[in-house]
Order: sequence, then structure tokens, then C-alpha cells
Amino acid sequence: MSVELEREFTFLMNSLPDDLDQFPSKIIEDNFIPAESDHPVIRIRRNGDQLVITKKYPENSIDGVGGDSSHMVEHTIELSPNEYAALNQLPGKRFKKRRFAYEIGDLMAEVDIYLDDLAGLVVIDFEFDSDEAMAAFQKPDFIGPDVTQDSLVAGGMLCGKKYADIADQLLEKYDYRPVAGIEKYGE
Repeated sequence: MSVELEREFTFLMNSLPDDLDQFPSKIIEDNFIPAESDHPVIRIRRNGDQLVITKKYPENSIDGVGGDSSHMVEHTIELSPNEYAALNQLPGKRFKKRRFAYEIGDLMAEVDIYLDDLAGLVVIDFEFDSDEAMAAFQKPDFIGPDVTQDSLVAGGMLCGKKYADIADQLLEKYDYRPVAGIEKYGE
């Protein structure tokens, strides 16, 4: 099992970068458990060819609630195909997305294009090795609003929802409209 502290910022993207298709991508499928939780923090994930179960929550949170979402504690356990198949049968809340490893100058980012029920939502994450690197970060101009601390776009809150469930909140809070032209990114 690995435990790490992720330092990250998350932003909405109002459109897809013109050069996005030049970068590697993979399909990610998440099943957040338990299904009864309003904001589950445990997920069973197929990340390309990698199969894992992960518990991810904000540092200094209580039962995954509160805390600083720019500093996430992540416990990850690799799974065999048989373990993944058994665990992924658990009732949970699901979503699928295509993740691109995207370079912006000397920065690496992850562009997540949500698929199926959440089609239209696109976010970009920047991860950092230190708090100093986070503090020095300057957001590129073409990227939308910072949603790092907004639980509306947290994975555990998005799972099991449709874009229509969050559309009004995204429009009201961020003047965000669904990104078009993502159909080609499905599996």
C-alpha cells in the first residue's frame, strides 16, 4: 500500500486545447463506495491498465469532510484482475472519464474529460512536489475558474450524477457551460 500527500489545484476548462490530441490519454472508470454515502472517499478504479482501490480525502478533514482540498491524502492498494472484478461488483456510484497527460510549457497537468452521464464537464489538475511550488504557480490564461475547494466537482460528489444535476450550479457560480465536441473521446 502506498500513502501519499497530493498537492493539487483544479480548474474548470471552458474549451479543449487545440493540441490536446497530441498527448497520451487513458480511460478511467471509478466506482465510489459506499453507494449510500453523500460524499464517498473510497473508490475502486480502473486507471488505464492499472487496477486499484483508493481512499482519498482532504488533509485535516474529519471523515472526509472539511479540510484543505488542495492537500489530499491518498491511500492506494494495487488489485489483481480477480480482486478488481469482485470489488467492482459492490454497489456504488460510478463515472467514466478520459484523462490526458497534458504539458503546458514546463508544467504537467491532467485534463479530465468526463464521459457518459457527465459529458460536458472538463477539468484540469496541476500537481506539485512542494508547497513552495504550489505558491509559485501562475494559472495559464486559457484555463477557467479555480474549483479546488468546491465539493461540487470533487470525484466523490460527482459520482453517480448527470451533468444536468450540476449544470445550474456550474452556470450560476462559474458561468460554466458544457464543453462541446467531446464525443470522440469515449472508449
